[in-house]
Order: sequence, then C-alpha cells, then structure tokens
Amino acid sequence: MALDNVSEWKYISKRDIGVTCVAFSGGQPREGVDMGPEYVLKANLIQQLQDMNFNVMLTDNKIHTYKEFFPESDQPIGIVKRPRTVGVVNKILTTQVYSHAKEGRLALQIGGDHSMAIGTISGMSRAIKERFGRDLKVIWVDAHADIHTVESTESGNIHGMPLSFLLGLVKKSIEGLDWIEPCLKPENLTYIGLRDVDKAEKETLKKYNIKAFSMHEIDRYGIGQVVDMAIDYLSQDGDGQGPIHLSFDIDALDPSVAASTGTPVRGGLTFREGHYICEALHKTGRLVGLDMVEVNPAIGNHCEDTVTVGCSLIRATFGESLL
Repeated sequence: MALDNVSEWKYISKRDIGVTCVAFSGGQPREGVDMGPEYVLKANLIQQLQDMNFNVMLTDNKIHTYKEFFPESDQPIGIVKRPRTVGVVNKILTTQVYSHAKEGRLALQIGGDHSMAIGTISGMSRAIKERFGRDLKVIWVDAHADIHTVESTESGNIHGMPLSFLLGLVKKSIEGLDWIEPCLKPENLTYIGLRDVDKAEKETLKKYNIKAFSMHEIDRYGIGQVVDMAIDYLSQDGDGQGPIHLSFDIDALDPSVAASTGTPVRGGLTFREGHYICEALHKTGRLVGLDMVEVNPAIGNHCEDTVTVGCSLIRATFGESLL
C-alpha cells in the first residue's frame, strides 16, 4: 500500500492515473511485443493501482492496436522500416498522452516497442510546457541508447531511433514521421543502465554531451549514487525541480530477471536495482509519466515472471511502500 500523500506530487493535481495501452510492434521485427499490454492488464495491474488509492482511467477503456489507422502500403524509405505506420501510431499516441497530462493526471503508457516514446514524450512535453512553462526532463532506463539516426541505423528499426527524432537530430524529412517536432534538449536527458551501444550512438552521445550512466558506473558507484547523480544532473536549471518522465525498457534488467523481451543483453540491472530507480524517482515528487516497454510474452517459457516484474516496477514508480 502506498503511504504517499497527493501533496507530495509537485506536478500532479489529483490521484488519477491515465493508462494508455499501446499494443504496437511496428518499430521492430519480432512478433509478440504488441501482446505486452494485454498480459500486464491480465496480471491485475489496474486493481493493484486502485489498491494504492489511485483513480485509474484506461484510455478509451480498451487496449489500442491502432490497426485501423495503418496505411495500406508502407514500403521502407531507404533502410527505415514502416515509417508511416510508426508515424501515424505515435501521432495518435501524442494526443492520448497529452489528454491525460494536461488534466494533471499521471500518465502511464504500457507497450509495445520503444518507438512509442516518440508519442509519449511528445505528448507529455507539450502538456508540461502548457501547464507550467517548463521543459520536460527524461530518464531513459535501457540497455540500448535508441538514438540512431536514419543515416546511422544499420537495422532500419525505428525502436532504435526514437530519441534522435525527439532531440531533433534527424535532418532528413521522412514521410510519415515529418510531423515530429523536437521537444527534448540534450541536457534534459539522462540514461541509466546502458551496456549495448553502437559506435555511431557513442559518437552522438559524446557530440551532444548527453549524460549516460552505463552498467560500468553502476558497478563502480552503486545504484544509489548513480540515481542521485542522474537526478542532480537534471536539477541544474532554475529551482532544480523540473518534471521528470521515466521511460523504462524492461531489457534494462538482466535477462535472469526479465527474459521475455526482444533484445536481451547479459549483465543488466538486478531486480532491486531496477526497483530502486523507480522508488527514488517517486520520492522526488517530480514524476509526471512512465513508459513501461518491450515486454514480449511470446519470448521465453516464463513470460509471467517478466510481466510480474513489469507490474512491480510500475507500482514502485507510483509509490508502493516497502514497509
């Protein structure tokens, strides 16, 4: 049971959570990640959040597949795969997230692949700018940097590119994705948990001086100090209390903890390290939204374990008390 009081939330006006289920896999090639929201809801997440004294509002009272909006044809543009499909889904998702955030609700997005962050962060950024006149801060917990551009990508999968669009690093107009307006500044982004970063991505991180804490830093300093450093870094402007959006890819966790994901990488976060990130961010009172992505129930023999961990991370982010 959560013991926090609504007054502790700096940017949330009431104990409402707007949940958007993004049953979408178009940003990557593996089947099954679109089943993530269904399995998370079947694990009784909504009741768990209600037991924490939240009012839970499911967007349109359904899981969204967005298939009715898919284009009839979506040939690659260069190497970039399914740009029009990814684009239309994220454009709709931007509006869905904005509709919750503008009303002062916490926004929870359950995916689905990480290309959906284009829409979630675009919608959240717009709402925060309108309500408070402030820039959104983002903590990206992931094994991967997801900052490839259309020029640097080798796979063409857009789940490896969302941050390049959000940061405005994409210079070439791509049909279907040309509506995206840059809404995130490099100094407002921090990574935690990186351990599988391509050479071109490393060059981008260095070029734009983007703060990143890899597993090496977590091993060296411990998760507590790393999270403190990440929060301190995102607290340098103004009064140091800007709103934070957490985008959490389940593959940030070690495969021994969460195996049902499309691009697992050994040497990841432990169960407790992942939860500590969520708990510490909750304690700041600055959280406004959460993406929980890349849970793929079609992978592995014990997908229930990964789903259970995902639900637990969500509850920790929203203030589940350990005592």
